[in-house]
Formats: sequence, structure tokens, C-alpha cells
Amino acid sequence: MSETATPKTHSFQTEVKQLLHLMIHSLYSNKEVFLRELISNGSDACDRLRFAALTDAKLMEEGEDLRLQVSVDKNEKTITIKDNGIGMSHDEVVQNIGTIARSGTRQFLDALSGDAADDASLIGQFGVGFYSVFLVSQKVELLTRRAGEAQDAGVRWTSDGEGEYTIETVDIGDRGTTITLHLRDDDKEFAEDFRLRGIISKYSDHISLPIEMHSQDEDKKDEWEAVNSGSALWSRPKSEISNEEYERFYQTLSYDSEAPLTTLHNRVEGTLEYTSLFFIPKKAPFDLWDREQRHGINLYVRRIFIMDDAKYLMPSYLRFIRGVVDAADLPLNVSREFLQDNKDIDRIRSASVKKVLSELARLADKEPESYAAFWQEFGKVLKEGIVEDQDNRIMLADLLRFTSTRNEGAEQTESLAGYFKRMPMKQKAIYYITADSHNAASTSPHLEIFRKNEVEVLLLSDPVDEWLVSSLNEYKDKPLKSVAKGALDLDDLASDEDKKANEAKEKDLAGLTEKMHSLLGEKVKNVRVSHRLTDSPACLVADETDLGGNLERILQSMGQSAPEGKPILEINPDHPLIRQLGPEHAKLEDWTRVLFDQAALSEGAPLPEPAAYVQRVNDLLTRAALAGN
Repeated sequence: MSETATPKTHSFQTEVKQLLHLMIHSLYSNKEVFLRELISNGSDACDRLRFAALTDAKLMEEGEDLRLQVSVDKNEKTITIKDNGIGMSHDEVVQNIGTIARSGTRQFLDALSGDAADDASLIGQFGVGFYSVFLVSQKVELLTRRAGEAQDAGVRWTSDGEGEYTIETVDIGDRGTTITLHLRDDDKEFAEDFRLRGIISKYSDHISLPIEMHSQDEDKKDEWEAVNSGSALWSRPKSEISNEEYERFYQTLSYDSEAPLTTLHNRVEGTLEYTSLFFIPKKAPFDLWDREQRHGINLYVRRIFIMDDAKYLMPSYLRFIRGVVDAADLPLNVSREFLQDNKDIDRIRSASVKKVLSELARLADKEPESYAAFWQEFGKVLKEGIVEDQDNRIMLADLLRFTSTRNEGAEQTESLAGYFKRMPMKQKAIYYITADSHNAASTSPHLEIFRKNEVEVLLLSDPVDEWLVSSLNEYKDKPLKSVAKGALDLDDLASDEDKKANEAKEKDLAGLTEKMHSLLGEKVKNVRVSHRLTDSPACLVADETDLGGNLERILQSMGQSAPEGKPILEINPDHPLIRQLGPEHAKLEDWTRVLFDQAALSEGAPLPEPAAYVQRVNDLLTRAALAGN
């Protein structure tokens, strides 16, 4: 091959330099991952060529075999990985040479804790991609030519991982990619044939593409032989697959250093034939809430790779699931648009979701400790399903976990089924309160009457809970009711004597509530006597049809406009402060505004005029102190 252009030297982005520095200094303890990554990349390149050739037959010769070849030179301390896949153009090399450079290096670095062990796990979870070569290499050379491009459109990329790389255009006879690693002295152990065979067997045995190395037979040293079984793991009977094989396959999909929580391997036969292999992780990936992260399932048709990130095969609230679906009856030229409009895909998706949810239900019932650990990692995501998945709402409702006034801790351990079982026969609703934190929920004045009557209230403090309760209206024919919205109907809690006493208090304080309403004006929808307070002087309540204050604040924090709703101020007729007030009280306006502001503060709402509030409080305290003298 002859050079056709002058090499150009480029500097890595600052973030990439930092990443390389971390990796070169052996932050990642399992160095052998580099070969897994390169083989995975080569396999993907071959799969993508096979798929592209379905619509452009000129890219591959008919009957051509696709393969990966791994060779080692012990004397030169080099390893070469070669594939005859789709290859890369000059621009693709610049853009895609490493997964990290393209998909969130800054975010990855920000997540590092400074603890070597934790950060090593993080790197494995994130997936180091091509840059893993610098775990063992002092210099790396990449030669590539994209399928369909001219011979003189080849690209050579070289780097020592110290901050710069060179790239040039060269002549390359064969399409595909060849990567040569020049090993560091400290990592010469990898320049051994048996060492590489062991790594391939451990991490890449399932790759359906043949992975070839030079024969170990002295008489056939120049011949290539496959060193992997070449059998897609999911295509084998479950009885023939060990837990270790499942775990290794899961790690190739997820880059998770831990074993999965559970494995679901299922084969469906009949009018629609497919195999699914799903894994539920133990730990949430650090980028679980990143919208740009890779979601979904890898889709195969008759063991031919079609696409990764097949989001339509698994709903967003199950985006942590990793695995593959291999269908027998889909066309090989399936597109993402096809996935959205195909009834067979809908059936696969529906069955897959039910399979996952059934397994989670089994864990919740048979292995509650395991499910509790799962919920801590993925509970907030699973709650999204109540909003997104109407078909499986009942099953999802049984999987939900919350905190409640039944216990003191903030850990979400209480189920709706448990709450329902503990309900007194006369209780008409499942009560809950939403707030921006567990502390705000557990200390809310709205809970006072419920604590007095020993009625359990669910404490909801995840942002998604606001949308959850708006979608989940009832559970086993019992409505879910907010204790902070609407007029509180406590007929199931109050005696006839209590009801008569409440009516008398409302009549006695009618003049006061009317005057307070006029003083507050447009700030409130109404002022009324409270039936929910026992200790606090006042609280704010949302009307039954209005958004709660917490939801309004969440929407505003997201930059969304929320319908303007006016709260209702409720006053406690039995509180000593309220009993001292009347329509003609000299400082009624100050007391009214202070009570309103204090009620807002107890809800977690910011004060529009904090200085005015402080001034009023100071003035009232001064008057009270002077009166005491």
C-alpha cells in the first residue's frame, strides 16, 4: 500500500485525555476486557455489513464468509485483530473511534468518585469501547477501509494514548478493519497464544461469527482455526447453559461488572416463533436518567443481527432490561419504522413485558429481600409504568413500594396490597400525601387528624409520584385520595358527636373566615374551618380539581407552565391562636398573612415576599413581648 496523503496530527479533547490517563494508570483492574471490546466491535462491523448487503449486494460477494482473525507476535509483543466487516470512512474514524468520545465523556468523568475500586466498576459499567486498547498498549495502529469505497480511500489512525493521534489516507486492498496493539512491557503476558484463547473462550464464545487464530498444530501453523463455539447463546437449550455463561454474556451486553439479578430465557413456538433472553441487573447504570443513553434490546432475525437499541421491543420504564430477541418470521430488512407498525412486534413486546413483570412479581413474593434491593435501584423508573402502560397497570400496582406513616424510615417498603390488608373495614379510601421530600411529607400538618385516628397515609416524595397518583385512581375498588386536596370527608373516622361539633365551629367562625378571605383577596380561593388539623393553626389545601402545590413547583422547575391554581386556607378552630382572633381584631391582617405564609412554608413553597414576612413576624413578636411586660 502507498500513502496518498500527508499524515495529520490531532489532539484529543480534554475529557478524552483525562479518560486515557485514568485507564493507562490501571484504574480498570481487569485489563483483559480490551480483547472483548475489540472482538465485539469487529463482530458488530460484520453484522452491519451483512445487513447493509441486503439492500446493496455489491458490498459483499455471494457466499462470502465473514470472520474475525486474532494473531499474536510474541517477539514483537504485538496483537492484531482483523475483521472483514463494513469498515470505516475517514470521517467515521474521526467521529466514532471511541464510544466515550462520542457519547458522554464529560458525564462519565463527572461520575468518578476518586475511589479506585468504585471507579473501576463504573468504567466497566459504562463501557470503555475502543479506548480499552490503552489498558495494555503503548501504541495502537488502526487500518480501515469502508465497504464500497475505493482502494485509495483507506485510513490509517495511530496513537500512543498520550494526548495526540495521527490520521492519514492510505491504499488498502481489503475492506474492513485491522487493529495492531503494541503491548507495554508490563503487559507482555497478553502476547501469548493460550492467554488470548482463554479470554476469547471466557468473553466471546457466543459470538456467532468465527473468531480465528493460527492453528496450534505444528504442521498447520499457517492455517487458521476457529477458537469459539460460534453458537449464539440464546439459541442453545437452557439446560446446556451454565450460570457462568449467562453472566459472561450479560457482561458483554451491559458492561456491568456484577452478575445480573435474574435471567429470563424463553423460547416461543407456534404461529409466531422467537427466542428471548433478558437480564434484570442488580445495580442501576449511572446514566439511567440520561435520555441519550443506550436503551432497549438487540434484535436478531434468524441469528442475523438487525439492530441494537431496539427501543420498541421494551417500554421506556423497563429501559434497564438488557438482552436479545431473535425472531424467526420477521423480514431481514426490518426497519425502525417497521417495529412501530408490525403486529408481530407488538405481540413480542407484550409477551416480553409480561414475562419481566411476572418475574418481578415472583421476586417480590418469594425473595422479598432481593426485590427490596431491586426497588431501591429501579423503583422510580418502574413507577413510570403506571403512567405509560395501561394494559399492565394492575400488575404494576402490586409491584409498587412506598413509605407510610406506619414506620419512621424513608425506605420504600410498603405495598398497596399490604396497605389494603391493614385498612379498617369502615375506611373508604387509600390516603396519600405528595411532597418534594420524605421529611416534608412526614411532617406535614395534613397528617395530624390521621395520626390522631391511627389511619395510615402513604408518603410520596418522588417527582414521578405526582403523575403516578393522577393515573392510578384506585386499587381494588378503593379510591386513592390525597389528604391535601379537596374537602376532607372523614365520615369514616368521625363520630356523630364530632360531626355536630365541627358544624358548630364552622358557624361560629364564619365571620372570621370571611374577613380573612377578603384580606387575602386573590391569593386564595377560599378560607374555611379545617377538619384535618389538630396541632397546627393553619394549612393550605388544593381544590379537588386543581393541581397540588408540589406538582405546580415540579412543572415550573422543568420550565413548563402550570395552570394557575389558588389554594384554600384552612384554619384550626381549636388552636389557641385562632381562638384569639376575630373579625375585628386590630392586627388581623398581619396575623392572616403570617398564617398564610407559614402554611405555604410547611408545604415547601417559596415565599414571594420573604422580607415582608420577616417584618410582620418581628412586629407581632415585639408586640407580644411588650404586652407580656
